[in-house]
Amino acid sequence: MKVNTHNLAVILVNWNQYDLTRACIISLLECTYKDFEIFLVDNYSNDNSVLKLKKEFEKVNYIQNSRNLGFTGANNIGIKIALERDFEFIMLLNNDTEVESDFIEPLLSSFKSNVKLGAVQPLILNYHSKETVWNFGGTFNSFFGLIQTLNKGVRRSELKENYLTDWISGCCFMFKANIASEIGLLDDFFFVYFEDVDYSLRIKKAGFELGLQEKSVIYHHEGASWKKKSKKREGTVSPYTHYLRLRNHLYFNAKHNAEFNFFGKWIYQIFQIFSYILYFTIRLRFNKLKMSVKGFLDGLKSI
Repeated sequence: MKVNTHNLAVILVNWNQYDLTRACIISLLECTYKDFEIFLVDNYSNDNSVLKLKKEFEKVNYIQNSRNLGFTGANNIGIKIALERDFEFIMLLNNDTEVESDFIEPLLSSFKSNVKLGAVQPLILNYHSKETVWNFGGTFNSFFGLIQTLNKGVRRSELKENYLTDWISGCCFMFKANIASEIGLLDDFFFVYFEDVDYSLRIKKAGFELGLQEKSVIYHHEGASWKKKSKKREGTVSPYTHYLRLRNHLYFNAKHNAEFNFFGKWIYQIFQIFSYILYFTIRLRFNKLKMSVKGFLDGLKSI
């Protein structure tokens, strides 16, 4: 086993996104903090992105999957390697982000200033509107079982000072490695969507706090991972995205049943699926209609 010489493992997941992943790696390599290693886990891309990336970035660790394991499965491979290598911190970072050169130091300083902190996220701004917030904190609507993003669309200059959050976005999720040893890996059932909220709750239930660090800044290409490049009758969002979101929301609510009101969460879920059915029927988007209903039914089966 290779001996660890770095403090932080940064895990990127790539799936047919050479340009985005390349830009993300370049921004990471320009960071002022150097005590980290990049682990790129490829989810069986067919665009030769890894082959091209290997020619440009020799210092990156490449792991190629024989099939698409989703966000959870790919990140879990990286987390396992980081634990085997005895890193102190692990960061899950979306490949459709670009980071400020000094974004790592404030995140690490958050752990030093708060010993109860288990995980922290940076200020995430929109790449194409760099003074507009994409994500900076999240909360729950405990009655309806909703996951709410705070500060989305707010101007950076209008942000109120805040150091703690109820959940952290998987877009950039830094946590102490020993927490993964304690609570386990990401829940592979999710594949993608809600896995970050689930992991956040598991960290909190283990007795840790979740932090926000406004001095750490990254930029996110919103929708790059789930929007189609061209809009057709079915729209730009993949039908499979709707399937996963509906299925995973039901599974998440059931998994953390005690956190949410029984009647409220079911009122919302029934309202939500009927809204989907009505909207996609009116818009004649029958593939999305079918996948939404399937997601709801598979979510019920998972409970």
